[in-house]
Amino acid sequence: MDAARRLDRDLRRRAAGSGVSDARRHSLTRTFKGGNMASTIVGLDIGNGVIRAAELADPGKAKPTLLRYHSIVVPPTAIQKGEVLEVGTVSAALKQLWATAGFKSKKVVLGMGNQRVMVRDVSVPQMPLAQIKESLPFQVQELLPVPVADAILDFYPVSAGRSENSDVVNGLLIAAVKEPVLKNVEAVQAAGLDPVEVDLIPFALTRALVPMSDSRDLVAIVHIGATTTSVVIAANGVPQFVRIIQSGGEDITQALVRRLGLDAAQSDKVKRGFGLNSENVAPDWKPAVEAIVTAAGELIDSVRNTLSFFVNTHQGVRLDRAYLSGGGAQLAGLPAAMADAIRLPVGLPDPLARFSVAKTVDAERLRADLAGVPVAAGLALGSKS
Repeated sequence: MDAARRLDRDLRRRAAGSGVSDARRHSLTRTFKGGNMASTIVGLDIGNGVIRAAELADPGKAKPTLLRYHSIVVPPTAIQKGEVLEVGTVSAALKQLWATAGFKSKKVVLGMGNQRVMVRDVSVPQMPLAQIKESLPFQVQELLPVPVADAILDFYPVSAGRSENSDVVNGLLIAAVKEPVLKNVEAVQAAGLDPVEVDLIPFALTRALVPMSDSRDLVAIVHIGATTTSVVIAANGVPQFVRIIQSGGEDITQALVRRLGLDAAQSDKVKRGFGLNSENVAPDWKPAVEAIVTAAGELIDSVRNTLSFFVNTHQGVRLDRAYLSGGGAQLAGLPAAMADAIRLPVGLPDPLARFSVAKTVDAERLRADLAGVPVAAGLALGSKS
């Protein structure tokens, strides 16, 4: 725990900066270790029962190179909803992951973005960014579900504005419950790795998935993971709005478990086999399709309501399109159903469009887990280390 406590102290010494010009620094938290910069860095996505890692070279270039991508399955008791519960099990898995994949760098960017991370729109008096961050504990307590002392806070500036009496900075308040963040960091450090940054997963998705051709449009990214769905709205490639919905693809699987009495693995296979296709289904399987359609419909409604909230609270804005990503987005028929519900063009972006892929990447493994690439690679993409 000593290493975790040291990091907790480091997290309080946020990067200095000023004004909205620092808006593209998407880190939830940032630590500076000193010394030489790493030539490569690894984005680390600790997901629901699986850890994914992507190593990038030249993350600051227009088209960085994906050098290695690998994943490892961990017992469900070790990680739940992106939170490490068994430090020893996870650190051992990370050591195995590094040995198997041959990652060259031990510097990692760790992603966070589950039900214990909150993102809200706030406006604060205009002042240097470092001062804004220092003042957050005194300004946002009423917005937090936990005491300030139990949270890690950050502020991501979006635009300058004007209130009735003064200039303000409009931005996103990011609040993470401290305990799970430090637990994840502890597991990473126990594996001999160096967590140089902790970043918000929705920011990573924006970097990895918004096509350059759409950089001037207002687009929504809907990333459907196992237990959460991240909704990010970006303008000019910069996040303007983030919400984390507490449901994902696993909710559809569990609906089938309850309806059919199958185990999770069998239910997941049924889900992938039928998707939202309700035509020409044998009578014996109609209950399964009904369960899938109902559960998927609840998730679609949540996304639609989230997008409607953004439009209704931001006068004069209009969304241009939406992109679906994540394992849950692979459900057959979901893009069309989402497009009908939100009344926007819906696409499935190429997870690799932002990157050059080196010959060192295991092509077969990459193809088998393309949906997992954007988070891990996007985390590394945002690093300045």
